[in-house]
Amino acid sequence: MRRRSVLLAVPAGLLTLAGCGDDESGSDKTKPSQEPTSQSPSPAPSGKIVSGPVPAITAGKKFGEKPKVAKGTGKPSQSLAVKTIRQGDGKKTAKGDWLQINYLAQIWDTGKVIDNTFDKKKTAAFPVGKGQVLPGWDQGLLGRNLGSRLELAVPPAYAYGKQGQPQAGIKGTDTLVFVIDLVGAYNAKSSAKGSKVDQTDADLPKVSTNTDGKAPSITVPKKSAPKKLVSEYVIEGDGKEVKKTDALLVNYKGVLWDGGKEFDSSYKRGELAQFSLQQVVKGWSQGLTGKKVGSRVLVVVPPDLGYGKAAQKGIPANSTLVFSVDILAVL
Repeated sequence: MRRRSVLLAVPAGLLTLAGCGDDESGSDKTKPSQEPTSQSPSPAPSGKIVSGPVPAITAGKKFGEKPKVAKGTGKPSQSLAVKTIRQGDGKKTAKGDWLQINYLAQIWDTGKVIDNTFDKKKTAAFPVGKGQVLPGWDQGLLGRNLGSRLELAVPPAYAYGKQGQPQAGIKGTDTLVFVIDLVGAYNAKSSAKGSKVDQTDADLPKVSTNTDGKAPSITVPKKSAPKKLVSEYVIEGDGKEVKKTDALLVNYKGVLWDGGKEFDSSYKRGELAQFSLQQVVKGWSQGLTGKKVGSRVLVVVPPDLGYGKAAQKGIPANSTLVFSVDILAVL
């Protein structure tokens, strides 16, 4: 819902240019906020990417393992350096893709690790080539095969510039070293992948099972809306089950039960939605918990688990909401 949305801006972190502000008070905890931080890097030059030098990986050398990286020796290149440690055989990444990655970041001169996803056991995701992450990532991660492990040496001009990132202990002269595993890539045409499930309940909406990247159709029956939450597979994937504490990457469409009018769609905006299940309306949080990654899910949200008596733009008060949600990835 773009207006008071079930999606959030890219979460704030070491590598993002945008941060999320405080959630708006009230039953809707999903107002997007994407204000530039005071430590956003300056625009980076766009030059030739070189293959080195990069520090040696001394342990955890396999894809998916937390790496240990030696301290840098000598002067790092002032160009962006990218070395392929492991060549994957998946599709190539493209501008605008949402990349799902694991990474470790450290400082060249000291070898100090400043961030990593391996210990958190949660991947990171972001749109690449869109100015929402470090310029070194925007340039260095394009055209790379999924399943690859890359090592990047990112000089200040391709990172945080002369101002650095003091709260992370990064000086304006620091070259940053990253080891990055390319786990997945998704775009606005990504769809659920799995087994179609029979939709036999005449009292529930019917959702189409097309997986061509186009928005599915939702046909609402001319019957009274259910009083309780409905969450049913339309396409059942084979990924892991979603936990209530997870963050998800999804494609979705929402219509009103009364009249079937569309009020929100990530398909129409041409961009995927990323959010934590702890930061959305209760109907989404409860309806998607326990469902498998790769699935398309019909979620019917009664007013008490949606926006209740508070009208939203395009959503009258006391509305029952109907969603088709493709769960692409857990982040």
